[in-house]
Amino acid sequence: MKIVVAIKQVPARDSLLKVNSSGTWIEDGDLAYEINEPDAYALEAGLQLKEKQGGEVVVLCAGPERAGQTIREALAKGADRAIHIETDESNVTDPLALSRMMAQALASEKPDLILTGLQSDDLGYGQTGVILAETMGLPHATLIMNIEMDGARIKVKRELEDGWFQHVLMPLPALLTIQSGATKLRYATLMGIKKAKSKEVKKLGAASLGAAGAASVRVERVYMPEKTKRSQIFDGPPKEAAAQRVEKLRFEARVI
Repeated sequence: MKIVVAIKQVPARDSLLKVNSSGTWIEDGDLAYEINEPDAYALEAGLQLKEKQGGEVVVLCAGPERAGQTIREALAKGADRAIHIETDESNVTDPLALSRMMAQALASEKPDLILTGLQSDDLGYGQTGVILAETMGLPHATLIMNIEMDGARIKVKRELEDGWFQHVLMPLPALLTIQSGATKLRYATLMGIKKAKSKEVKKLGAASLGAAGAASVRVERVYMPEKTKRSQIFDGPPKEAAAQRVEKLRFEARVI
């Protein structure tokens, strides 16, 4: 069974983010980076499935050269090999262009299952996985908590609202987006770190993927949220003023 896990390198959660001088993105010179947390759970799900069913886990990552560190981390945890699409931030921030590049990179792989995180910690679009599934013509399901083989199909557990879950039987090949917290993450062992150095990392330039990598979204401006203060006086009898206040808190401030 061939399982492809798409991962992304994102700024560490405790990073102090500042807008760059041009106002088009964050200042990334001094940032520390790590694997996107939902993608870490996707990787764990892929590794557990490989341990039960056999086969291989292939890591797919799009990003600049520094993303190689995150790829090696995934290899150290147990992935067998990796594909690194070397591209700049403009394509990584465009889910459509990113999905097209990933689909092109996977054209010769023919995976049985593709796993992605539900969304990225930096942009939070939650679109790349489902767009990739549509681009590759694959059935897909989101918010996955558990995966089990059922003959030639897979049975997945989806998280719904208010504590409800849905169990779905799906054919293969398929694409799933994994929910964070679905399982316990493993750490890379010393032996795994040593083995990762000799594992294959196939590098693909964005230019080699042709028009697939052409960005259709451009970030014009990045800025900090503007803080404003506003006072409102509620006139009338106390009962009416209290009712107006509750309405404002519930429907505008959304704190009750």
